[in-house]
Amino acid sequence: MTIACPAKINLTLEVLQRRDDGYHALRSLMVPLALADDLRIEAAAAFSFACDDAALADERNLVVRACRAVDAELRAKVTLHKRIPTQAGLGGGSSDAAAVLLAAMRGDFGRSYDRDWLAIARSLGSDVPFFLAQSGALVEGTGERVTAVGALPAWHVLVVKPPAAVSTADAYAQLDAHPRPTRPRNASSSIAALTALQRGEFDEVAHLLGNDFHEVIAASVPEVATALDALRAAGAHNALLSGSGSAVFTLARDAETIAAIDARLALDASYLRFPTRFAHAAAWRGNPA
Repeated sequence: MTIACPAKINLTLEVLQRRDDGYHALRSLMVPLALADDLRIEAAAAFSFACDDAALADERNLVVRACRAVDAELRAKVTLHKRIPTQAGLGGGSSDAAAVLLAAMRGDFGRSYDRDWLAIARSLGSDVPFFLAQSGALVEGTGERVTAVGALPAWHVLVVKPPAAVSTADAYAQLDAHPRPTRPRNASSSIAALTALQRGEFDEVAHLLGNDFHEVIAASVPEVATALDALRAAGAHNALLSGSGSAVFTLARDAETIAAIDARLALDASYLRFPTRFAHAAAWRGNPA
């Protein structure tokens, strides 16, 4: 079987206080995209893993780590076809790992498992629990608190991946160098955006888009600033960094608007473009086909 592993974008990302364990508490509204990797699972006498990106085809891949966490003696041939760019803030590796866990939860490996799936997801990465929801979600804590949106509106997205990588550790260090106001939960833009998204209120969601990393990364990574400027010049009324970058995106109600922005985008081929849309998950009633 072949499983789609969707990318994600952060419609909001609030970085809250630094915790005693060194991690930062977060509050973020995240949505999955139709842009996806493909994970193929086949029965086999022993475990093997292959990836069409040679740089990712080893034991360090989150797919391998997820398979080992499910069953140290897993018998399956697992093949990963990459479409989601790496080091982009789009969650590709986390989504790939979550797909393995979801497959195991459904019995796709030919047997049932009694596992603490959330604990395994958290051990693999802070974004992995989000992908288990298979929908948009408000994500809090260090990624372990996930409140699913449910059915998503049929909105469209243009993702641009600049030819640059952003170190997440460096991004946090830059952010910590600037004081930020405290934001109580009852005044959270992420929670307000969650309500607007559930109601399908595009203008309100667009108004609430925000990412605490946006300004510091745009100021320190010229390629990110170039991509953002190009999106605005092409007619994007909103342009935002996803995660800690380096990918940026703009949101629209319809595919035609995204196509028009893409056609006007004055960027060379080193800036990868992905016209896409919010992912459809059949598990949530009311999603568009």
